[in-house]
Amino acid sequence: MQQKTTISKYTKLTLFAALFGLMSFSTFAQKIKIDGVAVVVGKNIVLDSDIDKFKQEIEIRSENKIKISDCEMLEELMEQKLLAHHAVIDSVLVSDPEIAARVDRSVQYFTQQYGSVDKVIKAYGFNDLDDLKKELHSVQTENLLIEKEQQKITEKIDVTPEEVRIFYNGLKEKGELPEFSAEIELAQIVITAKPTDAETERILNKLAELKKEIEDGANFKMKAIINSDDPSVAQNGGNLGEITKETNFIKEFKEMAFSLDPNQISKPFKTDFGYHIIKLHEIKGNARVVSHILMQPEIPDAKLTETREIAEKLIADINDGKITFEEAVKKYSDDDETKNNGGLILNPYTGESTFDLTGMDPALYARVAELKKGELTEVFFDQNRSGEKMYKFMIMRDRTDTHTADIVNDYVKIQELALTKKKEETVTKWAKEKIKDTYIKMADDHRKCTFEKNWKKETGK
Repeated sequence: MQQKTTISKYTKLTLFAALFGLMSFSTFAQKIKIDGVAVVVGKNIVLDSDIDKFKQEIEIRSENKIKISDCEMLEELMEQKLLAHHAVIDSVLVSDPEIAARVDRSVQYFTQQYGSVDKVIKAYGFNDLDDLKKELHSVQTENLLIEKEQQKITEKIDVTPEEVRIFYNGLKEKGELPEFSAEIELAQIVITAKPTDAETERILNKLAELKKEIEDGANFKMKAIINSDDPSVAQNGGNLGEITKETNFIKEFKEMAFSLDPNQISKPFKTDFGYHIIKLHEIKGNARVVSHILMQPEIPDAKLTETREIAEKLIADINDGKITFEEAVKKYSDDDETKNNGGLILNPYTGESTFDLTGMDPALYARVAELKKGELTEVFFDQNRSGEKMYKFMIMRDRTDTHTADIVNDYVKIQELALTKKKEETVTKWAKEKIKDTYIKMADDHRKCTFEKNWKKETGK
């Protein structure tokens, strides 16, 4: 019996778009060591080191479901460079705000991985934050050019129901129907352990006191190290560097930062992370250089116990039929993101309501893996990234177990696969034509490869 292949979220075209957009650390290796040039496509180059690094990245992101040879990897990278080259020729426009937003997201991602911006700068051999951002700006500009050129080439591509049927039957005849992983739909009720009024007042008074001391000459950095609950304060002394209106900071924080004058300290204010004061160091064009002190109210054990008991009583009432889950969400849940849609949790990576069961966080998987449709989890403790403590429980809204693709039940997924395949074929056809009039110079070591397209510009092909 032929082994079925599980189709991951990404086929070739979308996987490469995602890979280049996510900006793996391997891109920055160019900063540390300029190695051999494998290929020049137009004015763009592929380094020898890129081949192995992006090959490893593909295998990791596809969970080893996609294996690719060095020659195949080189061809994919050449196609990306071809897209970038012709995006410039076609006058594809990318805006500074788009690029800046991506640069900021990349810096924040790297900072989370390494613990501080200084560690990122040191790890990859940059001189300072401006140097890092300059490199990121260049790379993210190319990423956007590639994506927009792909969109331009495939913008009119669509598939008819008949094309979807033919695509499905073709897979079926060859015994290549994909096996779709188990998917679930979850809803939740969240009961937050809120601080007492007295504790909130204590925090506000302390921040007001710190503000006055700093205005009277105390060192902001030392006050931050001693008092701030920001976990990165030991490395940065509360300094958050440059932020812009496009930076992925919480709305209230940006609004306060952009309301200040240089060297001014804000009044205490609240965000989802707790209570802050901000100092604006300087204005650099559209950016603000700021430091902050964060203080989070303490939650006593008695309050946590009370919160857990409220959640447990809700489960009992739902199981006894005294209230429906949806009614309980609307009346009791403290989660703003899910309160108004019946508690439904959206997948942050896809924006959809379904989750791949096998790809979930292990802790959550253990809670929901054995649930049947309509069953509830037990109450469990959780704490979000802002330090907020809560008890929650979930219901299995819907569940589809691992199964071979079916044209009726999985039509939308099969339609997406058929559309992606058609787009890939369109980009491939475009590339074959563009190669003919594009400057391409390939190192001798790579000319032994057999490519699908005529990158070596051999006659008779």
